[in-house]
Amino acid sequence: MDEPRSKRIHSVLFVCAMNAVRSAMAEAIARHYFGKSIYVQSAGVRKSDADAFTASILSEAGIDGSKHKPRTLQELEEWEGLNFDLIISLSPEAHHAALELTRTIAAEVEYWPTPDPTITQGSREQVLDAYRNIRDGLMYRIRLRLKQGSQKSPDHGEGA
Repeated sequence: MDEPRSKRIHSVLFVCAMNAVRSAMAEAIARHYFGKSIYVQSAGVRKSDADAFTASILSEAGIDGSKHKPRTLQELEEWEGLNFDLIISLSPEAHHAALELTRTIAAEVEYWPTPDPTITQGSREQVLDAYRNIRDGLMYRIRLRLKQGSQKSPDHGEGA
């Protein structure tokens, strides 16, 4: 029995190290598919600049990530608070921070280990492929996890 997952999700926060690639992609993907029914935000543990490849890779899939401005958990907390049903951490550092948050807020935390494509070496196309792999993996998991009211399992081909 997986009771916490049966609870309707009204808000989700994606967290990674710097909110420039992984959590930024996750936020854009979740907003694209669920933005009318779920409040979606993202943040990083540390401050960073926006990553140009992220918006480009999202655009290939018809998702707008061009307006994303990286922010830290601290900035998000100061601006609007941290009142989320679900926090999904995408890096070890972010998972530690998310677990710390649950000392003061009631939120379910899930850890989705997601490689950092910025460390990929090789040609421009190899680097872009690393970003695409992250995008495609996040797209599949987000659509599967946030789909409301479905009893279908991943094996029933929801198509990501």
